[in-house]
Amino acid sequence: MMKKLLVCIAALSSANIFAQQQAAGPQDKNPVTSTVKQIVTRQKGNVIGAAELMPPDKYGYKPTDQQMTFGHLIEHITKSNYFLCEQIGGSKASQQEVKESDGKDKLVAALKASFDFCTAALDNTDDSKLGDQVTLFGNRKAPRAAALIALTNDFADHYAAEAMYLRLNNLLPPSAQRRQ
Repeated sequence: MMKKLLVCIAALSSANIFAQQQAAGPQDKNPVTSTVKQIVTRQKGNVIGAAELMPPDKYGYKPTDQQMTFGHLIEHITKSNYFLCEQIGGSKASQQEVKESDGKDKLVAALKASFDFCTAALDNTDDSKLGDQVTLFGNRKAPRAAALIALTNDFADHYAAEAMYLRLNNLLPPSAQRRQ
């Protein structure tokens, strides 16, 4: 009796594992670009959320004389997104030129557009293209994979800066708000 019970449990367990695998679908053929797409989606909410949270009159704020203003930070993030995603997707962006003095509305709109461009660029690449050579900062040649890694590193760096600026202005960053 015990042997039959163990056979039934094993059969049910195998069926359950098979059902889970079927529900998950086929194995992802592009694990790197798929992962970067997930990171872009998550960080888009944080980075844009922080830009929207900062009041318009604080876009000129900078913690020290050596640091950039919050508006300059948003300009920098926007331009960095465009540059790296041009390398990732292989197509030139038709971006609107922005500068830190443009004001919150224009800067946030440009930031959103840069994330949309990055999403489209990632849709136009896959892991088979990660070894292709692209031109990065300083006119340096590198594999396309370096642009994807730089993009995700930039999100961490840029959002950390935004979060610091927000906290110095007594505002809770988007990622910290979700935990409350």
